[in-house]
Amino acid sequence: MKLEVRIQLLKFCSQVFNCVFLALGLSVAGCAVWILFGTGSLLTIHPSDELRTVGAGLLLIGGVVLLVALIGCLGAAGEKRILLLMYMGFLIVLVLGQLFVTLLLLVSKDKIERTLEDTVDQIILQYRGSSESTDRFMDDAHRYGACCGINGPADWLKNSYIKSLNLTNPDVLPCSCFSSYRPSFNSPWCSELLNFTAPVYGRGNTSYEQGCKEKLSDWLQENVLTVVGMDVGLMLIQVVQFVIMVYLYRAFGRNAAFKRPLVDPDHSHLDHTPEDELDYGEQNYAYIEPDDGYIDPIHPEHHHDYLNHVDPAHLAYHHDNQH
Repeated sequence: MKLEVRIQLLKFCSQVFNCVFLALGLSVAGCAVWILFGTGSLLTIHPSDELRTVGAGLLLIGGVVLLVALIGCLGAAGEKRILLLMYMGFLIVLVLGQLFVTLLLLVSKDKIERTLEDTVDQIILQYRGSSESTDRFMDDAHRYGACCGINGPADWLKNSYIKSLNLTNPDVLPCSCFSSYRPSFNSPWCSELLNFTAPVYGRGNTSYEQGCKEKLSDWLQENVLTVVGMDVGLMLIQVVQFVIMVYLYRAFGRNAAFKRPLVDPDHSHLDHTPEDELDYGEQNYAYIEPDDGYIDPIHPEHHHDYLNHVDPAHLAYHHDNQH
């Protein structure tokens, strides 16, 4: 394959993988924004140093990916080998950073899962049905998971408000614990019993009997696997990009070498040596007649014929060289 064709093919592959690389990098940055700033996010429910480190690391990786993708595009399009070297160096740093974040998230997953139940217990204890992110998270868990409490509806007997009612059964529950309900205007609580009626409580129908422990565990697992999957995919793209850039760097070097002049015009006179000049003084001026006859100017018998055939100007030049 010709060098120019190979360079164009490598450029095309580099641009394609750069687009995929940039898309995955922005997705990772989006996950970091959700972890750090999203309402009802994992960090909101379970604030921990490990999650903050993971979120900050993913956000930094997403920002660096944007910068690195720009450097790669400029280096490939402009055939700048120094930019390609910077690009490959950044790729190595990114891979190491992603390995750290991925391993930290995987190692911390069991710890996060163990403490998630304690966090949800605290949410149940303090639940007021307000617009706070923790209360909204609990309601969303009930609705989307079709569950109630951690282990079941009885967990709501620990709620500070339900305790004030002195109930022995979970007759009053958050409205989100029912498959269908008609809430009260002034209260987030609902009940199936007729003696708990509006305006204090809403009307609920068919409360969920299953707890949310398994659902929350699955939710955590899915989010962790999503982040890890995007991280691993990003690392694989980076490995492919690194290989492409190595070949592109070498191809640019060969192309530059072919275009470089072999002799510097300003110093071409230095390349001439005395051996390149003809030594006319040492030449043998034997002459071949048109009829292929050989005339030796050294022997006296051929001297007359030699003078007849040789140009007088040439003889003068030869005579000067002999002296």
